[in-house]
Amino acid sequence: MGNASSAICRSLTEDIVSGRLAPGLKLEELVLAERFQVSRTPIREALRELHARGLIDLQPRKGGIVRSIGLDDLSDMLEAMVELDALCCRISAERMSAVQKKQLQMVQQQSEDCVARGDEAGYLQLNHQFHQLICAGAQNRSLAAMLSNLRERLAPFRAAQTHVERRLPVSNDEHQAILKAILASDAEASYEAMRNHTARLSINVLDLLKAQQAGAKATPATKAPAAAPNTPATKSATKSTTKAAAKPRAPAAKPQPAAKAAAKKVAKAPASAPAKPAGRAKSQV
Repeated sequence: MGNASSAICRSLTEDIVSGRLAPGLKLEELVLAERFQVSRTPIREALRELHARGLIDLQPRKGGIVRSIGLDDLSDMLEAMVELDALCCRISAERMSAVQKKQLQMVQQQSEDCVARGDEAGYLQLNHQFHQLICAGAQNRSLAAMLSNLRERLAPFRAAQTHVERRLPVSNDEHQAILKAILASDAEASYEAMRNHTARLSINVLDLLKAQQAGAKATPATKAPAAAPNTPATKSATKSTTKAAAKPRAPAAKPQPAAKAAAKKVAKAPASAPAKPAGRAKSQV
């Protein structure tokens, strides 16, 4: 993806994970292009990436629909990453070269400096390098590919932990324990240290998502500025309203023109089309 599409993807990902874009909401290409002041090409690239991450369902040449984030599926992916990360760390403790271990030490020292300065952006970059070095130290391409895929899919959820108390100091202490075990070539200690580290992050992610979903259920969702679903209930309500409007208030020789005028006014509402056979009712969500 280009710079524009990457930035759009990040922005939409944050909106979906935070709940600002609710499940079922339509993401239309033209509306998004106007919002981000770009052409439809980077919008399409960003939507394809969101679809690859499992955050939306694509509608060809139209846009996408925000998917509901399943806690069970997310839990499965987090569990797999915890075990794969720990396995990777165990193998690295046995296979990392002296040069790679020195690089890991240097990254950890720079990370500690970032924590002392309160430099979160700098720490997150070094955190990525720290885990990449351990992954490379395992010298296993299949394991590295599986971990890369899971990290990419889980990145938006893990990045949403910005309000976790003492996030950076705790993470840094856990990295220090991982580094100590790897430098000692202690495979089991390395496995346990990494497993504890990623398991804590996974618990934070699940707790955050559970809280957001509980809040969404407790608070009525704000309606999107789009046409209401064309459901049978909507048609029935429109039908009733049309009939009520069509009734003349007093006897008249020719009530038909008034009834037609009133029906036309009701039919102008964007929520539904004129009543038709029930077979045409489809969800527009």
